[in-house]
Amino acid sequence: MRIFAMKPVALKSLLLAFSLVLFACVLVSTSLRAQAAVDAFEFDTDEQQQRFRQMSNDFRCPMCQNTSLTGSNGGVAEDLRREIYLMIIDGKTDHEIEQFMLERYGDFIFYRPRLVAETVLLWFGPLLFLLLGGWVIAGIIRRARPQVQEQVVLNDEEQERLRTLLDGVKRD
Repeated sequence: MRIFAMKPVALKSLLLAFSLVLFACVLVSTSLRAQAAVDAFEFDTDEQQQRFRQMSNDFRCPMCQNTSLTGSNGGVAEDLRREIYLMIIDGKTDHEIEQFMLERYGDFIFYRPRLVAETVLLWFGPLLFLLLGGWVIAGIIRRARPQVQEQVVLNDEEQERLRTLLDGVKRD
């Protein structure tokens, strides 16, 4: 076969391109399946559908842990999507739905956690570490700088004594 007669670099490039195309196909098919799961619900108005999509994107799947309800095909995500759908159809507000999810799953369910006492470190921790790192780096730079020494001004008597000492060293 002619394909095996290719140079190793060209063969690697071909395999890399094939892998990237295969990976893209998997991503697209997963996204389409998740979108199809969201579109399976019938809504009375477009506003209800938009609320459903927004809330499905804002909540994290408790089973998948790093996937929104929209992007998850897990059973728990399907149940939660159905629950959100039923609450929207029943006329519940977004706040009521969020409260329901919070009571059932805690702050973990939100992709953007609320700003409460338990999540202060989550919100401001990175800033705190950035400031602490800047303070440490400033201290390191300050210590690494060469120290400027004061110039000592000698009076006439001290200068004469220094000259005498230096002359004695030069003779030896």
